[in-house]
Amino acid sequence: MLISIAVLGAGYLLYGRWLVKTWGIDPKAKTPAYEMRDGVDYEPADTAVVFGHQFASIAGAGPINGPIQAAVFGWVPVLLWILLGGIFFGAVQDFSAMYVSVKNKGRTIGYVIEEYIGKTGKKLFLLFCWLFCILVVAAFTDLVADTFTGFTADGARITANGSVATTSMLFILEAVGLGCLLRFSRLNKWINTLIAIALLVIGVSVGLAFPVFIPGSTWHFIIFVYIMIASVVPVWALLQPRDYLNSYLLIFMILASIAGILVSNPSFNLPAFTSFTVEGTGNLFPILFVTIACGAVSGFHALVSSGTASKQIKNEKHMLPVSFGAMLLECMLAVIALIAVASFVGGEIEAAGYTTPIQIFAGGVANFLTKIGLPYSVIFTLINLAVSAFALTSLDSVARVGRLSFQELFLDASIEDDSMEPWRRTLTNKYFATAITLVLSYALSRIGYKNIWPLFGSANQLLSALSLIACAVYMKKSRRKGWMLWIPMVIMLCVTFTALIQKIISLIAAPTAGNLLQLTFAVALFILGLIVAVLGIRSLTERQKGEYYEST
Repeated sequence: MLISIAVLGAGYLLYGRWLVKTWGIDPKAKTPAYEMRDGVDYEPADTAVVFGHQFASIAGAGPINGPIQAAVFGWVPVLLWILLGGIFFGAVQDFSAMYVSVKNKGRTIGYVIEEYIGKTGKKLFLLFCWLFCILVVAAFTDLVADTFTGFTADGARITANGSVATTSMLFILEAVGLGCLLRFSRLNKWINTLIAIALLVIGVSVGLAFPVFIPGSTWHFIIFVYIMIASVVPVWALLQPRDYLNSYLLIFMILASIAGILVSNPSFNLPAFTSFTVEGTGNLFPILFVTIACGAVSGFHALVSSGTASKQIKNEKHMLPVSFGAMLLECMLAVIALIAVASFVGGEIEAAGYTTPIQIFAGGVANFLTKIGLPYSVIFTLINLAVSAFALTSLDSVARVGRLSFQELFLDASIEDDSMEPWRRTLTNKYFATAITLVLSYALSRIGYKNIWPLFGSANQLLSALSLIACAVYMKKSRRKGWMLWIPMVIMLCVTFTALIQKIISLIAAPTAGNLLQLTFAVALFILGLIVAVLGIRSLTERQKGEYYEST
């Protein structure tokens, strides 16, 4: 734990600041949040608020689910990939995506590709993003519904899940009130912070006192209704305040977990390394690198950085803590998840009845904190609540990004809004775009997150490679240094195309209805990703006019 804190802190202070100096930050520049302000997507926010949005959106269940699943290879390769991947791959990608977006009027990576690679690349990339967002919504919805489910298979009530469900729904209502307060009251930021913490405490207290018991199938439907609303309302009304509120919960959870680990000093009951090949899982390469997605590098982060957070940045100097800093804090969460699963002795997880990575994580952290006198049942419920709240927050953001990607797919800068054909006006309507995205996500979610996760991981990491290509092209075209993006870009291309090919082969070998749906997504993502990668690399390697005569 101490080594991880030191390594990640050094990564921020040394490498992060070096990137700022290398790329150049203009604190006096007018950011897109002010220049393009529309009160819906473009809305300036304080650093703490936009950090909360970024952190809560990218954290979710990913940095917990990935390391726990990948722990079958041993704790050493998992820890190395979290630390090295987080600093030199993930944080660099998140920062570069936000930087490029802010420098291009807050536009998404798709628009950047259109500007510097071409319209074909943009259309294919947006289609890729849209399909990917459907995968994310499907996987995370199933995870959240599992933590809200009020009954076991034999009909017994699950009190912890009921409390999590009550508090999560209450957070939504509190977020709306907090959003109005932040927008219209103009109170001091410290007063806003105290109010947010008070709302957090109230929500948790009510949830513990009044659990609600609803079946998982009903929660699937309720969650999708919520996502549809959250995807279209102005960011200040729900997205910003909910993420701001939840970020405190997650930060408290991380600090408490670190304290619990340092006090309890648990033993590592997981081998340092098992083997290169694990039966039922596959080879360390590429499986480890696509399973640990959000905890090391994640293409989804680039969508958040360029799709929503870049539109809320007040000052360019805030980009480093919001993007680079949030990613490294997520790496810390992944390290905690690794320590949690490694602390269990053989058979203890099964004996405790933990069936999901979130339950394993919550159980491990609860065990740590009982060493300092805190009650296990309350801590277990609070940890489940925190993770579920952030998975739900990720759903808010990714559904909005999916909606924006679908709309952009049919928008044409040369056609005015009043001159749009009826079919184009329908497809670019935010309600229609949201509905079609969520209907497909709902169908895919019925397969279950365990079946979707390998495909999600491969697509997610391929998206990170495509984002790095787009950012590298922008750096080249704008005469900025971008060589630090090339190594992670090439490695992630090799990892993800290998993983997708393996996944496609395994799906073909077992042609069930669910596998055929996944196969359709896998083949489409592979083809789209390959074409966009070729177009991007071609643009990246072509000679630029005047490239060798910069002195003139």
